[in-house]
Amino acid sequence: MLSIIGSTGSIGRQTIEVARHLGIKIAALAANRDVKLIEQQARLVQPRVVALSDESAAHDLRVKLADTGIRVLSGKDGVNEAAQTGSTLMAAASGIAGLAAVIAGIQAGARIALANKEALVAAGKLIMSSGADIVPVDSEHSAIFQCVHTNVTYCPQFNIILTGSGGPYRGASAAELENASVERTLKHPKWNMGAKITVDSATLMNKGLELIEAMRLFAVSPKHIKVVIHPECIIHSAVEFTDGATIAQLGTADMRLPIQYALTYPKRLPGLAEPFNFIGSAMTFEEPNREVFRCLALAELCAERDYANGSNECCVLNAANELAVQSYLSNKLSFAQIPCIIEEALTKFSGVRADSHHEIIVLDETVRSFITIP
Repeated sequence: MLSIIGSTGSIGRQTIEVARHLGIKIAALAANRDVKLIEQQARLVQPRVVALSDESAAHDLRVKLADTGIRVLSGKDGVNEAAQTGSTLMAAASGIAGLAAVIAGIQAGARIALANKEALVAAGKLIMSSGADIVPVDSEHSAIFQCVHTNVTYCPQFNIILTGSGGPYRGASAAELENASVERTLKHPKWNMGAKITVDSATLMNKGLELIEAMRLFAVSPKHIKVVIHPECIIHSAVEFTDGATIAQLGTADMRLPIQYALTYPKRLPGLAEPFNFIGSAMTFEEPNREVFRCLALAELCAERDYANGSNECCVLNAANELAVQSYLSNKLSFAQIPCIIEEALTKFSGVRADSHHEIIVLDETVRSFITIP
């Protein structure tokens, strides 16, 4: 039985597709406010429970689904109840807003198929100390998970090669990015994703968040994680072992592959993704430009401080970035101002600690209140 939090987003929609292909029963769906799409999804998969965090939207949905017998819940409590309905939780809601549902799923003893990197960035120590069964869904972390799983017993020390496409502005200068338009930024060369993660890919913050996520998931120092730009997106990440061997996971740029692996692990079943064709394919690798893409450097700095002294500047980084990206998408901020906003917040909250769920939420809200958008 599967619960999907964030069912109307890209990962949520593909999870429904994969679950139907595998014959997995979907027990609950939850989203923010997209009444039209979640009604279509509910009628398609017939879950026991559907939840919308927006109270007004939930009221409309309750009217539309009155003929089905499906329970319609509302607000944060409703989403959390939906998260606890299945034995597996696909945590696909984006941003820090998805953290409560992840914790609810953990408390219910569900396997967490984790596609919400922000929750792990801001509250990674809390989540990982829970002892929950967590299988990553991000293509990079799924790749690392697959490479490490069969080898870590025999080689507990390893380095992670974290690959990334470089986004739409790979090779651009700082001057070229000064006033990069939202329309251009949202045209990712390889992946079809939501707006927020696409902007993060363009700034390379996404790779920085993924570095923090890898540090949390695999309990490694950030010094043992190397970011490599790989524009072809064939190698989704790799692991280098102490004997010099490097094992990589290769595949097409299709999120249905890591989604399915998270739902069926440790089994592998026939899937929807096309196998990678080696013939005629080339692979190139580059060092990221941290002077142009300062967000990556800021994330690496937060990871190092977090790992060294237990501070939670990663939570500050995430909150400032979410607000800056939202402001950029609303044309209130230029592309070049995004790292400036983040750096200002990190200076203000240097060395801050936040360990419990309550402390993390308070810190997140405090950082957002501190930031002034020009």
